[in-house]
Amino acid sequence: MTGTIKRSRSRRIAACTLALGLLLCAPVRAQLPEDTASAVAPLPATTTLEFDWHDPLRGRVVPVRLYLPSTEPAARMPLVVFSHGIGGSRRGYSYLGNHFAANGIAALHVQHVGSDRMLWMGNPLGLVGRLRDAAQEREAVDRALDLRFALDRLLASDAGKVIDRDNLVVAGHSYGANTALLAVGARVERDGRVVDYRDARYRAAILISAPPFYGESEPSRILSHVTVPTLHITATEDVIQIPGYYSGAEDRLAVFEAIGSSSKTLAVFSGGSHSIFTDRPGTGGAQLNPQVKAATRELTLAFIRQVFGDRQDALRAWSERHRSILALFVR
Repeated sequence: MTGTIKRSRSRRIAACTLALGLLLCAPVRAQLPEDTASAVAPLPATTTLEFDWHDPLRGRVVPVRLYLPSTEPAARMPLVVFSHGIGGSRRGYSYLGNHFAANGIAALHVQHVGSDRMLWMGNPLGLVGRLRDAAQEREAVDRALDLRFALDRLLASDAGKVIDRDNLVVAGHSYGANTALLAVGARVERDGRVVDYRDARYRAAILISAPPFYGESEPSRILSHVTVPTLHITATEDVIQIPGYYSGAEDRLAVFEAIGSSSKTLAVFSGGSHSIFTDRPGTGGAQLNPQVKAATRELTLAFIRQVFGDRQDALRAWSERHRSILALFVR
């Protein structure tokens, strides 16, 4: 496909260090029951469970939602571990979780208590201050550790017995995409020390609306260490703009270009918005929103199947089907 997005130098915000692209809310230690699970009303062909796990080493609650096929699979299935964006929760991006499960792929959606929906529940007058106060490295690190802990816990549980440990993918939207990047090898230096939270169990990464690593002048120094296959999804109007923070759509291209993987794919939808990739209906255009969601479901599934060798032509076929809503497609 042909198309262009203006590529310009990213606006830098010195106050953000390892916040990895988005300001966060102040950590909130929600009082959730430890090690409990509850069934959630499933969509056809899927079963959904919620667990409220607790990491004793960090004293941190890690809520998760697990999507599974409603019928027991004949063999162990791949798993996608998903990280939400700012102010999100384990119940977000359900259009992806249910789609994966309906197609024989388990999905574990992790909630990051320090940057989740609790952000919006404080005094509105203090929102900007909470955003700025929460732009700390500790939350970025905790998010990466949340993913590792949740994966460890799932694989050690009865539910983990149906997971193929050789076919694991990490994914995320916005701030969650940055968290996913840490999990597949993104590295920064602090005080002469390399900060590295790579989890070698992941074979690929799905990065939706990934912001840059702010405060870092050379993206390739951070992202060249990411060598697994990556799928990058964005839109020409994928702009992040909150008080004190701006990231244009060109930043998504900069992340794609800096990735060190020899196998990377970029899909840019025409129009849209940053939140069009969430469960929110209508954002980015009442007609375009469901089209992009449907195309994103198909694209992520095609990518996973291609990575695991089921369909080597899956991505090419996808781009041809969705030519009318694409501004750019690069493989």
